[in-house]
This record gives sequence, C-alpha cells and structure tokens, in this order.
Amino acid sequence: MANANLLAILVAAVSGFLVGGLWYGPLFGKAWQREIGLSDGEIGSANMAKIFGITFLFSILSAVFLGHLLAHFDADFQRTMMISTGIAVGFVAPAIGTNYLYGRKSGKLFAIDAGYWIAFYAAMGLVFALLGT
Repeated sequence: MANANLLAILVAAVSGFLVGGLWYGPLFGKAWQREIGLSDGEIGSANMAKIFGITFLFSILSAVFLGHLLAHFDADFQRTMMISTGIAVGFVAPAIGTNYLYGRKSGKLFAIDAGYWIAFYAAMGLVFALLGT
C-alpha cells in the first residue's frame, strides 16, 4: 500500500458510512428495527457516538483493504465494480446468511442487512473506480 490513494480511501470510507446512514435511517430503519426487535427507547438510549465512531473505523478498515486488493489488479471501471460488489455478494452475504440461519433470524432481516453490505461495497467500489486506488 505504499502508493495508496489516501484520498480515495477516506472518501470510500465516508461513502460506505453514509450508505449506512441512509440504509438504516430513512430507507429501511423502521423495518430493520422491527426485525431486530429494538424499541425506540433502546435505540435512543444507545451510546451513538461510540457506535458511529467504531462503525466509521470499520469503514476505514474496509476501504483500506478494498483499495489494497484493487491496487493489485489492472482494474478498469467494470472490474472494480465487479470485485467490490463481488466481495459483498460472494463473501459477506453468505456469511451473514449462515449466521442468520443458525440464529433463526428472518429472511427480511437478511435482505436488509445483506442489501446494505452490497450497497456499501458498491459505493466504495464506485469511489475507487472514479478516484483510483
């Protein structure tokens, strides 16, 4: 990562974080909340600074490793998007699905959470496709 595009990494991390804000906010927030079984009071009493802070650190970590992976390929726009979304579709969603099967979680919750990760990695891939790795 000696030649890492730090701007692309930071923008990719922010883009993934913002996707989460939209996904679990106005788009699917209430449906997710019902499926996960959290009341408004439980959500309101959470330490959101800690949750958002750690979530953003995880977004940075994901962006660093995605950028590092993409840097090893002569990735044009199409390849970058295929690799980035492929990570979510081929690795992340099946891992979530397996956990949710054993945890007896709903298919609706799986669709919300897996869809988020696909959108998350697609957004980061788009940033790397536009700004470079």
